[in-house]
Amino acid sequence: MPTREELLAFIAENPGKAGKREIARHFGITGAARIPLKKQLKELAADGVIEKRKKRMIRPGDLPSVFVVNLTRRTRDGELLGVPTNWDPEHGKEPFVLILQEGRRGKSGPQVGVGDRALVRLTEQDPGSEAAYCARVIRRLQKQESTILGILRKDPTTNAVHLEPVDRRVREVDLDPRDLKGAESGDLVSVSVHKAGRYGISRATVAERIGSMNSEHAVSEIALHTQGIPSVFPDEVLAEAENATPVSQQNREDWRQVPLITIDPADAKDHDDAVYAQPDDDPDNPGGYVVYVAIADVAAYVTPGSAMDQEAEKRGNSVYFPDRVIPMLPERISNDLCSLREKEDRPAMATRMVFDAKGKKIAHSFHRVLMRSAAKLSYQQAQKAIEGVLDEKTEMLLDDVLKPLWAAYAVLRKGRDKRAPLELDLPERKILLKKDGTVDRVVVPERLDAHKLIEEFMIQANVAAAETLESKNSPLLYRIHDASTPEKLENLRDFLSTMDIKLPHQGGLRASVFNNILDRVKDSPNAPLVNEVVLRSQAQAEYHPHNIGHFGLNLRRYAHFTSPIRRYADLIVHRALISSLKLGKDGLPSGFEDKLEIIAGEISTAERRAMLAERETIDRLIALWLSDQVGAKFTGRIAGVTKSGLFVRLQDSGADGFVPASTIGNDYYAYEEAAHALIGRSTGETYQLGDIVDVRLVEAAPFAGALRFEILSPGKITADRGRRKPTTNKKNWSKQRDKPAGLRKSKSRKKR
Repeated sequence: MPTREELLAFIAENPGKAGKREIARHFGITGAARIPLKKQLKELAADGVIEKRKKRMIRPGDLPSVFVVNLTRRTRDGELLGVPTNWDPEHGKEPFVLILQEGRRGKSGPQVGVGDRALVRLTEQDPGSEAAYCARVIRRLQKQESTILGILRKDPTTNAVHLEPVDRRVREVDLDPRDLKGAESGDLVSVSVHKAGRYGISRATVAERIGSMNSEHAVSEIALHTQGIPSVFPDEVLAEAENATPVSQQNREDWRQVPLITIDPADAKDHDDAVYAQPDDDPDNPGGYVVYVAIADVAAYVTPGSAMDQEAEKRGNSVYFPDRVIPMLPERISNDLCSLREKEDRPAMATRMVFDAKGKKIAHSFHRVLMRSAAKLSYQQAQKAIEGVLDEKTEMLLDDVLKPLWAAYAVLRKGRDKRAPLELDLPERKILLKKDGTVDRVVVPERLDAHKLIEEFMIQANVAAAETLESKNSPLLYRIHDASTPEKLENLRDFLSTMDIKLPHQGGLRASVFNNILDRVKDSPNAPLVNEVVLRSQAQAEYHPHNIGHFGLNLRRYAHFTSPIRRYADLIVHRALISSLKLGKDGLPSGFEDKLEIIAGEISTAERRAMLAERETIDRLIALWLSDQVGAKFTGRIAGVTKSGLFVRLQDSGADGFVPASTIGNDYYAYEEAAHALIGRSTGETYQLGDIVDVRLVEAAPFAGALRFEILSPGKITADRGRRKPTTNKKNWSKQRDKPAGLRKSKSRKKR
């Protein structure tokens, strides 16, 4: 018989795999000798030194052979680490598990990333790993929420309280009315479920009162919850940020005498880029300019594998709402140590770029510097100064700083015009809030030359970063934008043909082809329509370690370098520059390139997630703003056409709403995809993408961020359409406009 110590050693060496049969086989125990073995194992269990789980023996605190992990971070080398979801705190701090994503025979396993939840199987331990265990992914699991977000509802007759969850897939939950944390009916709250039986309604208590649904804060919380965006920094991340100390000038070039300035929105709290320009004094470059772009040196404070780095990768980017930002990095870093504040010393990664008189970049170099911003200006402030409206600050900067910047931009613009990037004209709406967080009004900010100047300087700095890293054979994340698919181009071609505009069939299309089309309709009633359809024909930009170029910008190589405070991709590019140019020891760790493709997918997903959250918040705020105007008439433009109806965007506010096809006119409306239109089969009455129409607001649902309109304008009757014989029973569609929405037959809607 094995000794007690030998048994424990075998169980420890085979966590989750040592059953009675395996133990007996290992020690050569057969027949009646198994009886004393069973007795010995029972004694060990009684003493609490082993536990039995599904016919397997493990030590308390050991993991079973198959278990679930939450993937929380990456190592400095980019390896994924997770922690077990069901860990007993009595066994100490939860152990880290190194996650292997390739299968047993080298085949690719399920792809998972930071923030995911996965079922894994223990495997042999990696002796060089910082993790206590090593496991392979069996499959990726759906995330489980520890709290539920929703609207608190009170029944005035019974005083019963329940939660109406934000996620419609979650059932309503009864709440304990004795512990509501001061929440009232209609408030947004998060709750913790204490009992969730298999049948019936779960019971829970309020964990946090977020506030009235009328406030922006509550509305943006819904978006954060539904998109799974982390908004609270872990204690270890905040502690690491607070313990960070300002970087000294050691091993840095001193650029404090270069009059770099920041130009940002008036309400910006962090300033991650500064610019300066001057005429090139090289006689071989007449009319040329030297442009300096300095970017906050986040890599000096956020090192690979640190708590801040893990959290930044998990978030991927900052998320911007009308009255607040959910930052990628703690405010101690983003708004203080890395913000290029006026008249304060700050570390920066900088590029010096030389352009000839035609706007072609002829040289560039990168530097790790200590800088001091000469001034902080808003876009409007800088623009007014150039137009002759000066204030005390801009008067001092006009001749030596602002005028050279605008002169350099005029040179760079020549190069941009020759490059001919895609020039879509699609104004973005901005919500202005009152002090109580409710909507005041919706505006379309003016597009200034100051905006375009900073944009072009940043584009050139990004190009310089990509070119440098490519020349050094360094791994990097490109910002890529693929050309349109043949299917999307064919749809666009069919649509443009309805306006007598031809899109070439042969050869690879360049952005300039689309620009020529946009120029043809510029300042015409069809301009917004054509811009919208051209946008929909384009692919979505993303991050990837393999370059295919950037179609929209018409650039062969492009990488994001200019915003490491708010984008993790930029931080990776900074580290790659530090490593390849030998600018410090805080660059990319060796072997990191093997993880880049997975990380690129993670942060591309995080970017789309942030965009959805921002859009959902705006939609909900506007629906809330318009909820007391049900019955009012508005003018809008048809912004989308589907088989089921029309999407209409209001001209004044940019609010989007839906017109169900079953509520339109007295005809059966067929969807013609190529024309982006609904066309009456009997009358030829046409509602097309881009048409200006009058609508009545029928319903506003702030909770869902949805508006429903009734169309008041008749459709266009075009000569070439003629009258068409209806193909359905007339009783399914006639007189639809005269019936209340709730009484219309669902049969006709289904057919549409």
